[in-house]
Amino acid sequence: MLLSLGCQTMREGVIATVIFFIAGILIILAGVNILPEIWHLNLIVMLSGFVLLLFAPIILISTFLLSVLPHAKERMDRCDH
Repeated sequence: MLLSLGCQTMREGVIATVIFFIAGILIILAGVNILPEIWHLNLIVMLSGFVLLLFAPIILISTFLLSVLPHAKERMDRCDH
């Protein structure tokens, strides 16, 4: 089920957000400082880094919106925090 929310889904959403954010920053820094300007390679790599930075808050916001759906409180109360 696509919209099923549980303890594992919340953890995976936060972990995916952190990974996307860190990877986006590292890829942008690599595009700015390391890659040469041959065939606009640095701009292509920087664009992929910005896309990862854009996906990070989208994943976090969608996880939050799933947690405020009706009947989500009952499922989240059964989690071990």
